[in-house]
Amino acid sequence: MAKPKSFFVCNDCGAESPQWFGKCPACGTYNSLEEQILIQSSVDVPTRGGVSGWQAAPNNGKSNAKAPKQRASLTFDQISDRQVTRWESGYGELDRVLGGGVVPGSMVLIGGDPGIGKSTLLLQVSNQLAQRYRILYISGEESGQQIKLRASRLGVAKPLSVVGDDNEPVAENPPKSQAPENVGADLYVLPETDLEEILREVDSLKPNVAVIDSIQTVFFPALTSAPGSVAQVRECTAALMKVAKHEDITMLIVGHVTKEGAIAGPKVLEHLVDTVLYFEGDRFASHRLLRTVKNRFGATHEIGIFEMVSHGLREVPNPSELFLGNRDDPAPGTAIVVACEGTRPIVVELQALVSPTSYPSPRRAATGIDYNRLVQILAVLEKRVGIPMSKLDSYVASAGGLNVEEPAVDLGIAIAIVASFRDRIVDPGTVLIGEVGLGGQVRSVSQMELRLKEAAKLGFKRAIVPKGQKFPDLNIEILPVSKVIDAIIAAIPHQELTTDDLEPDEYE
Repeated sequence: MAKPKSFFVCNDCGAESPQWFGKCPACGTYNSLEEQILIQSSVDVPTRGGVSGWQAAPNNGKSNAKAPKQRASLTFDQISDRQVTRWESGYGELDRVLGGGVVPGSMVLIGGDPGIGKSTLLLQVSNQLAQRYRILYISGEESGQQIKLRASRLGVAKPLSVVGDDNEPVAENPPKSQAPENVGADLYVLPETDLEEILREVDSLKPNVAVIDSIQTVFFPALTSAPGSVAQVRECTAALMKVAKHEDITMLIVGHVTKEGAIAGPKVLEHLVDTVLYFEGDRFASHRLLRTVKNRFGATHEIGIFEMVSHGLREVPNPSELFLGNRDDPAPGTAIVVACEGTRPIVVELQALVSPTSYPSPRRAATGIDYNRLVQILAVLEKRVGIPMSKLDSYVASAGGLNVEEPAVDLGIAIAIVASFRDRIVDPGTVLIGEVGLGGQVRSVSQMELRLKEAAKLGFKRAIVPKGQKFPDLNIEILPVSKVIDAIIAAIPHQELTTDDLEPDEYE
């Protein structure tokens, strides 16, 4: 009996090696190679046309009896123009991120931290789609009773009878927003981790949408590696993708993430699927952000915003109100900016606190903004404006913890820092839009018309923007500036801020 062959696979990048190394030759990760046993299949895999071109035996100059098969490649004119009809998921925020809806036959990968709400979102979406299509919800992490218990809390299933301490059933009231007689119309649940059983059920049920929660729990029995390994994730995803494309079944797959925040498993997992979504959010905050980083059927870097409530996830149609502070009671060191996430403008309040340092080197802390850009803006304020930031601790944060890392919020960061330094209040009816250059200039940004429309819709009266751009005729006063010092004077007009006020105070 022949000895089974083995090879080694990197758990980070998926690279294969014939022998073990302490360091992966491809990605350089230490101690990441894992041994895999190569199992020789006893079933002959048929090749196209019986014998492939590179496996054909020599004919010793004799011509083949079989005529060559007709070629399968087509030109663009020969391909039929079939319009793809998207399905509405029942949640406009998810449809926005997907590019307008769910594409039939697509494969969507959703990643996120544990407990962020991935399973909750997919169960709610499955309930909405089940009103019109056949849905198969496959769970490898929960039993059928656990799924039904969570579904009854979300209003996806009829309420359960929970047994109390005295063994008497206690009826649970379903949420009033859901109608129990309409939920779970065509929703099927399969608690299974065996890939062969999953494919057998998919072939028998013929669902329109299949949800896999999660791909790291699914395993292929022919492979000797443990579930969640590189080989298992790669082969299971490839098998599911083949079924999705051949049978025109939409696959929604949940993927675990590593401690760095990336989706666990080989990088080829993200290359195989059509769309990659990340479900983000602070565990101490109620809002959740759904971002797209790859989409073959729409734009990338779109964002959808949800709020976690007692009965599941709720859409946030106007996110600017969520990340905007109290404008009736402004505080020193705050500024309002308009950030763009894809095609969605969001008005965000930035907060800054500047205080004398008690350490040899000042502290810098950034929450929701890029730390390197904060350090760069502090250097510009010290060099071009004259504020001694090298002697001051600086803390800057965005309201609600939203990550706003685009250059268009630079001007708002600079104004908030100056306002905190001088203990002044920025006009609460003013928004600041612009990128700060190293020379102290205010540079132009993209999607200016979209940002100004959002600010005007929320009732802002003034906008300080870079000079040199054309602006639409909106119900908002435009103040174009070319230097940071001009923006500082324009943003704090009521205190009559002058250049003398920017002289550094004497700290002991």
